[in-house]
Amino acid sequence: MTGSVRTRFAPSPTGELHIGGLRTALFQWAFVQANGGKLILRIEDTDQSRYVEGSIENIIEGLRWLGIEWDEGPDVGGPHGPYIQSERLAKYQTVAGELRARDRAYRCFCSSERLSQLRKDQQKDGLSPGYDGRCRAIPPIQAEERALTEPSVLRFRMDRTGVTNFHDLIRGDVTFQNSLQDDFVIIKTDGFPTYHLAMLVDDHDMEITHVIRAEEWLASGPKHLQLYDAMGWSPPHFAHLPLLVDAQGRKLSKRFGDVSALDYRDRGYLPEAMLNFLTFLGWSLDDKTTHITGDELKQAFTLDRVVPNPAFFDVERLDALNGHYIRSLNPEPWSKNVAEWLSRDLPTDVPRPLDSALVSALAPLLQERITRLDEVATLSRFMFGDRPDYPMDLLVERIDGDSELAALTLDEALSALGDIEPLDWGLGSVEAAIRGLQDRLDLKLRKFVSVLYVAIMGAPRGIPLFDSIALLGREEALIRLQGARSKLP
Repeated sequence: MTGSVRTRFAPSPTGELHIGGLRTALFQWAFVQANGGKLILRIEDTDQSRYVEGSIENIIEGLRWLGIEWDEGPDVGGPHGPYIQSERLAKYQTVAGELRARDRAYRCFCSSERLSQLRKDQQKDGLSPGYDGRCRAIPPIQAEERALTEPSVLRFRMDRTGVTNFHDLIRGDVTFQNSLQDDFVIIKTDGFPTYHLAMLVDDHDMEITHVIRAEEWLASGPKHLQLYDAMGWSPPHFAHLPLLVDAQGRKLSKRFGDVSALDYRDRGYLPEAMLNFLTFLGWSLDDKTTHITGDELKQAFTLDRVVPNPAFFDVERLDALNGHYIRSLNPEPWSKNVAEWLSRDLPTDVPRPLDSALVSALAPLLQERITRLDEVATLSRFMFGDRPDYPMDLLVERIDGDSELAALTLDEALSALGDIEPLDWGLGSVEAAIRGLQDRLDLKLRKFVSVLYVAIMGAPRGIPLFDSIALLGREEALIRLQGARSKLP
């Protein structure tokens, strides 16, 4: 399969690009890359009431953050434009007129109140909600006369006999009973097409060969295939991707994990980690590969390796992957990341530009401890600006509330570190002094250092302690230890 493959990513500009949509776009991109095809970006804005300013820019930014590029679209142009549906209204009206001429579409005058009551009655009777065909038999001439004074929509006349079959490239053969389908709206009262009509017309005009989309659209298969048949057009191949679910098996949503793609970026996830994570949500290369690059994915992706079962969106797995990619970064790009995130997240009262030598020294310490870039400033804050403030209880939290032991630890640390000559101060001398102190007090290292972590950083954990004390310098380290000691009896 080479050369002729064309698929599209067609989001609606009703808000931010969410992670589920990003997974769909990634699979589409990988598919066309693996098959020498083209990816088209199309904006489906026919529901003008839900349009959100800035959505298109957010979608484009989110796609490019992950490294997804397209061959045709509203920003890059192409031979099949325009690529924004609201700029293609005349085409939809033409096709709607053809459907009416073929008696496959009719005007419906039912009010929203009647349709709402119809749904309630159907639900009360245990029936599936759907249009009851009340306006199906209105003669076309009479319908046109009424349309001059009454609001109406245009509905597609479904063939409700027999079945609709098609082969899904992920799920295999799929069958729907046509008797369970209802006549659906294709042109709304405002003259705009619904998704079903606009999508089909655009896919035909843009020569789309493969429609790769979310599972939620599987049930619309009969509608779309009957529309294709009514127009005498050949349908594309369909592939419906598996749902993304959370740990409780719930479909991802704004409420349950499906947040904006750029929110993940802004929380410090690397695009390489997100690409790797999303790739394996429903697809696998083999039974052993757990990491893959974009270049490798472009070579390896096939739809027959996508499974139809729901894919678990495991945030812990994402965090672990992100930590892996953070630790794999070379020193120079990693130090650049640290500098950028410190400048972004440190309080505004911390003087800029930051001390480049200090940033460079902190970078390797942070690289081994964090899983997201938004932790950079949190774990480094103690090195910049004011000394940390914390309650006395935090000093004794991990030593069972033993304030006497905490006081002894701090006294001994002050003595041991104070004995280091200024010219001898460094990582080696600091580590030797503290380890010797641990031996004298006969304490487990975890409990012992928790007191020192709080004294130095204001938190019971953080970046490596010995390095941090050495970086602070002798004078500042002793001041902080003394400040902690003064909080205790």
